[in-house]
Amino acid sequence: MMSISEAITTIKKAENDANKLVEDAKQTSSEMKEEAKQKAIEIIQAAKDEAHEETGGIISSAEENARKETIQISNKADENIKNTKNQATGKIEAAVEIIVKNVL
Repeated sequence: MMSISEAITTIKKAENDANKLVEDAKQTSSEMKEEAKQKAIEIIQAAKDEAHEETGGIISSAEENARKETIQISNKADENIKNTKNQATGKIEAAVEIIVKNVL
């Protein structure tokens, strides 16, 4: 049979062991929280970086499409100007003929 002194010593040791386990668990929990926080920060940063890259690609694509559209509009405008000029030149000749007939 165990003496009261041995029982008290065993209880004290069990309490100390339990307290040590609680402290170890708290420490492990803190470390796990810190790791999770750091991983979350890294994941968020990676997502931000990826979003910036995608945004850059979208902007570049939009700029390229805008350039192409500008060139098409410019070419169409040049063609319209050329056609209008040709039509106007044809009308000048007709106007000169009318003026010459009416004056002479």
